[in-house]
Amino acid sequence: MLTQSSLDLIFRNALLRSSAAPLDIGVKGGRIAAIEPHLACEAVEIDLSGHLALPGFVDTHIHLDKACLLGRCAHDHGSLSEAIRAVAGMKKDFTVEDVYARGAKVLERAIVHGTTRMRTHVEMDPRIGLRGFEAVKALQRDYAWAIDLELCVFPQEGLTNDPGAEELLIQALRDGGEVIGGCPYMDADPNAHLARVFDLAEEFDVDVDLHLDFDLDPTWWHLDEVCRQTGRRNYGGRVAIGHATKLSALPPERMKAATAQLAKAGIAVTVLPATDLYLMGREAPCNAPRGLTLAHKLAGDGVVCSIATNNVLNPFTPFGDASLLRMANFYANVAHASVSDFDTCLDLVTELPARLMNLSDYGIKVGNPADLIVLDTKDSRFAIGELPDVLMGFKGGRQTFARQRPTLFSPKR
Repeated sequence: MLTQSSLDLIFRNALLRSSAAPLDIGVKGGRIAAIEPHLACEAVEIDLSGHLALPGFVDTHIHLDKACLLGRCAHDHGSLSEAIRAVAGMKKDFTVEDVYARGAKVLERAIVHGTTRMRTHVEMDPRIGLRGFEAVKALQRDYAWAIDLELCVFPQEGLTNDPGAEELLIQALRDGGEVIGGCPYMDADPNAHLARVFDLAEEFDVDVDLHLDFDLDPTWWHLDEVCRQTGRRNYGGRVAIGHATKLSALPPERMKAATAQLAKAGIAVTVLPATDLYLMGREAPCNAPRGLTLAHKLAGDGVVCSIATNNVLNPFTPFGDASLLRMANFYANVAHASVSDFDTCLDLVTELPARLMNLSDYGIKVGNPADLIVLDTKDSRFAIGELPDVLMGFKGGRQTFARQRPTLFSPKR
C-alpha cells in the first residue's frame, strides 16, 4: 500500500494509449511506481488534464555528425552518389567542436519535439578519423539528462576498399560504440563487407544496423546475403536495415515473399521518408516513383519497423526539424495510410522502434524509468492526423522541457 512518503511525483489525469479513461502515474526515485486511478498519496502533482502521455519518441536512424551543412555547400545535388561526394569533400575539415555544435542543434530540437531515445549513426573512415565519434560521445554524455543516445559506428564509404576504416571501427567499438553499421553498396566487395561487419558484431557482441538496397532497381539486392549472415550467426532480432527502397519497387508477389523472408529472419526495417522521397525517382520526367517502402504494411505482416529522421539540412536531405511526430504524419500522408492505420503509424515512432533497439525498459509501465512526453490531444487516434503540439517532457521524473501553447489575440469587441 502506498504511504504518504511513497511517491516523489504524481502525474494526475494522464491519458494512456492503453486506457479508456485518464489515470494517475506515480513516480519514486525516477521510476514509475504506480499507475492507477486517483492515487491517494502526498506528493508533488502535475495535472495533465486528460492529455495524451507517451513514453517519448524513438529515433532509430539519424546522422548527427553530418547535420546542418547546407550553409557550406552550393546545394544542387540530386542523387545519392552526389550527396555522398559532397559530404565526403567537407568532412575532412570537420573538427570535434564543429560536429558537436551541429549535432547539439539537432539534438535539442529532437528533445523539444519529444524524442527520448535515439540511435545515431557515426561515420568511421580515414578522412574523419575519430573526430565525429568523439564529438557524438560528448553529446551522449552532455545530453543524458534528456535523451538516451546510442552510437552506431559505420563505414559510409566502404570497408574492404577503404584502408584504415576497419581499424577505426574496431577502435570505436572498444571505446563506446554500441552498434555496428555497414554500407555494402559503397564497397567494391559487398559480401565481404557484410561478412566483416557481422564478424565484428559477434566479436564485440553488438547489434547490426545497415544502410541497404538504396535505389529502385529490384533486379539485384544485398538483402539475401544479409538474411544469410543473420541466420548463420543466429542474429535474428539483432539486425536492422535502413532505407531498403528497393522493396518499394517490387511487384506484389515478390513483396509478399520478401516480407516473409524478413519476418522469418528477424530483420527489422527502418524507413526514412524525408531522404527516401528526396533522393529516389528524381530522374523520372513524370509520374516519379515515391521510393517509399510501406512500413505500416510490413509491420502488419510481422516485420519490426520504424520511421526515422536520417539527415537534417544537408545534401542528403535539405529539410528537417527532428520531429518524429511530423515525420510520421508525413509518412502516413505519402504512404496512403488509412485512418485505421494511424495507430500503427504512431507505433512506428514509439513501440516498434523501441523493439528494434531492444530497449527492455521502454514504456509507461511500473518499474520503468519515468520518461514521458505530453501531447496536446485527448484522443490518441488524432495524434498522427492532427499533429498536436508536444507540451512538455520528463526524463527520470525530471522535467526536461515545456512549450507554451499558442495564444490568439482577438480584436476587442
